[in-house]
Amino acid sequence: MNDILTASFFIGLLSATLRMATPLIIATLGEVFCERSGVLNLGIEGVMLFCSLVAFLTAYFTNNLWLGILFAILVGILFGILMAFFTVNLGVSQHVSGLGITIFASGLSLFTYRQIIGSPQIPPTIETFKTFAIPFLSKIPFIGPILFDQYILTYIALILVPIVSFVIYKTNFGLSLRAVGENPEAADALGINVYKTRYIALIIGGALMGLAGSFFTLAYFNMFLYGIVGGRGYVCIALVIFANWDPTKVLLGSLLFGGVDALQLRLQAIGFNIPYQFFLMMPYVLTIVVLILVARNAIAPSALLKPYRRE
Repeated sequence: MNDILTASFFIGLLSATLRMATPLIIATLGEVFCERSGVLNLGIEGVMLFCSLVAFLTAYFTNNLWLGILFAILVGILFGILMAFFTVNLGVSQHVSGLGITIFASGLSLFTYRQIIGSPQIPPTIETFKTFAIPFLSKIPFIGPILFDQYILTYIALILVPIVSFVIYKTNFGLSLRAVGENPEAADALGINVYKTRYIALIIGGALMGLAGSFFTLAYFNMFLYGIVGGRGYVCIALVIFANWDPTKVLLGSLLFGGVDALQLRLQAIGFNIPYQFFLMMPYVLTIVVLILVARNAIAPSALLKPYRRE
C-alpha cells in the first residue's frame, strides 16, 4: 500500500494513462466520423488489428516507423472504402458488414503473419518510437513528465481532438456530415450528396483506425501479437456512446478507460494477492458500468444503422 501512496506512483500512473488512452482517442474519433454519417462501423476491431500488423511488417522490413504509420493508414482507408461499398452502395446490414470485416481482417492478420514471418519460437521485434520530451515543459514538476514526455502519437491524438471537433461543428463538411446522419432525405433535397459524404466519413474513419492500430506495434509493443488490440475496438464503440457522439468528450472517456487499464497493470506489478484475471477485467467492467449509466441519456444520430436509397 505504501508503494501506491507516492508521488512517483501517481506520476507514472497518469503518464501511462495518456499512453493507454492514445489508440482509444484516435480510433474513437474515427468511429465518431462513421456514426455521425449514419454508419455503425463494427469493423473497427479487425481494422485496428490488421493495421497493427501492416505497420509492424512495414517497419520490420524497411526500418522506417513513419512508413509503417503511412501504410497502416492506407490500409485503414481501404477497409473504410470496403465498408462504404457494402453499406452505402449495396445497402448490406451495417452489423453484418462490420462484423464480417472484423472476422475477415482478424483471420487475415494471423494468416499473413504466418505466411511472412512463420511461427518462430522467438517472435521478431522492431525498434519502436521512444517518448519525446518537450524541452523545458517536460521539466515542470509533476505535470511535465505526465503531459510533455510522451510518444509522438500521443501528442497527435491530443491534437486530433480539437481538430475533429472543429471539422464536425465548424465546417461545411461537418454540417453536411451531421445532416446526412440525422436526415439523409432532407440532406439530399438540399443538394448534399449523401453517398459521397458517407464515403468520405468512412474513409476518414478508416484512416484514423489504421493510425490507432499502428500505435500497438510501433509504440506500445515492439512485436505483433494476435490479441494485441484486446477488444479495444469494441471499447471505442462504447466510448462513442459515452461521449454522446461529441469529439471533445471522447478524450474524457478514453482517459477514464486508459486510467483503469494503466491502474490494473500497476496493481499487478505491486503484487496484490488477487487473481490477475480480476485486474484484466477491470477496464471492461468499467465500460459496462459507464454504459449502463449514460446510455439512457445518449442521443444517437437519427439515421444511424438506416441504409439510404435515393428515390
